[in-house]
Amino acid sequence: MRVWIVDYGLVSWLGGEKVVEALSELFPEADIFTHVLDPEVIKGTGLEHRRIFTTFINRLPFARRLYQNYLPLMPRALERLDLREYDLVISSESGPAKGVIVRPDARHVCYCHSPMRYLWDMRHDYEEGASWIKRLGMWALFPRLRDYDRLSSMGVDSFIANSHWVAKRIEKYYRRDASVIPPPVDVDSFYISENIGDYYLMVGQLTRYKRVDLAIKSFNELRLPLVIIGEGEEAASLKRMAGDTITFLGRQSFDVIRKHYAECQALIFPGVEDFGIVPVEAMASGRPVIAFRKGGACESVVENVTGVFFDNPTAGDLVAAVNEYQSKPCLFDPVKLKEHAQLFSKQHFLDQTRKFLLEGSGHE
Repeated sequence: MRVWIVDYGLVSWLGGEKVVEALSELFPEADIFTHVLDPEVIKGTGLEHRRIFTTFINRLPFARRLYQNYLPLMPRALERLDLREYDLVISSESGPAKGVIVRPDARHVCYCHSPMRYLWDMRHDYEEGASWIKRLGMWALFPRLRDYDRLSSMGVDSFIANSHWVAKRIEKYYRRDASVIPPPVDVDSFYISENIGDYYLMVGQLTRYKRVDLAIKSFNELRLPLVIIGEGEEAASLKRMAGDTITFLGRQSFDVIRKHYAECQALIFPGVEDFGIVPVEAMASGRPVIAFRKGGACESVVENVTGVFFDNPTAGDLVAAVNEYQSKPCLFDPVKLKEHAQLFSKQHFLDQTRKFLLEGSGHE
């Protein structure tokens, strides 16, 4: 059986790229295709020595940095790929990847991290943060891209969603059912520490939908230490908003990140994520999560066992949740948190995906 793995773009090392790495472990002889590849990103990973092909997008100017600007060209790039010799095609989708054309007797499985958020339910969030020139482009192109996105879903034989939250999106926008297999998290790389600091922690890209602004407003009011690890287009405005109890560390190495996970009071997670690997990494470090009760966090965090929820995206609600956590910190057993994180291990992903792909079984 010849296998083809199609990805949107290998230009960073986040959850989607780790899914491709795990899929390539399941199928060591598979060919991998992506729109754009940054060889530096995959150094030291399971993809470093794999055979990876790119579409013509990779040859366009500044493709590694501005690949999202080439979104309108990506459907044409996918349709030019010749997949006639492949029996199983797996697309890893959070941008255009599932639009490949396969043989009638070949199987196409899409592991969907999410239907493209900027085309569907979060388009207004992206428009608010865009320049007026980009907004004009969005208004002109997005209706046509939505039609393409919905049409390309018809060529998929089976959908796998990374969470029930994403499965609902797939049902809403594509009118398709999806089995649910959470993405792989390298939970064994994290450790429990006996030295717990006084700070709370945020980890991730500094983008609008992550709601870092909400955390900053809350901790300005609480006057408690908050450490923020990550970088992004919102960094400058967020730093102007932050009080003197908030520290920005920017981009950090994995060793620095896992040390902060292990020694923080709790992880702050105020955004709505498709799944959210960061809470699982915190729990694998034995630390609880204070999360907004919406999106993928509801599927990984267990209330009053591995974390605390707040119900409204307001500073007042988050402040109340932090105060609630501080009133019962002994409720959260680090060993139980780490045991819970094992439900989202890489091995769990491999076992469920192998069964789905090779035996045709679905999972919930």
